[in-house]
Amino acid sequence: MFYVQRDTAGQLMRVEAQAYAESTETLPADHPDLQEWFASKLMATSQKQSQQIKQLKQLKQSDLDMIRVIDDLIQVLIEKGVIRVTDLPAAAQTKLSDRYQAREALGGLAHLVDEDDLGLI
Repeated sequence: MFYVQRDTAGQLMRVEAQAYAESTETLPADHPDLQEWFASKLMATSQKQSQQIKQLKQLKQSDLDMIRVIDDLIQVLIEKGVIRVTDLPAAAQTKLSDRYQAREALGGLAHLVDEDDLGLI
């Protein structure tokens, strides 16, 4: 049995497994109104989780894109003499060197920009 409260139109507003002061009736678990209530709650939760997963994927892709921007920025600053690679911690130097070598093996920076990209940040 579930304790329920309905609105003036007869729609379920609240459903609880335990009795509460505002409940107006009890319904068996297999009642169609309860089935609809729980299905709509499950669907709303599923849609919210789906949206959150989509947003997390977008954020992850944005992080990857920003890594590329920061990598390019560091290369430009080094090329212009604003900073020296030796100004960076040893671990950063190693990571930058590894990335530089990998990117050069793929054809350098020019091949990493999409044809549709205008080159503007």
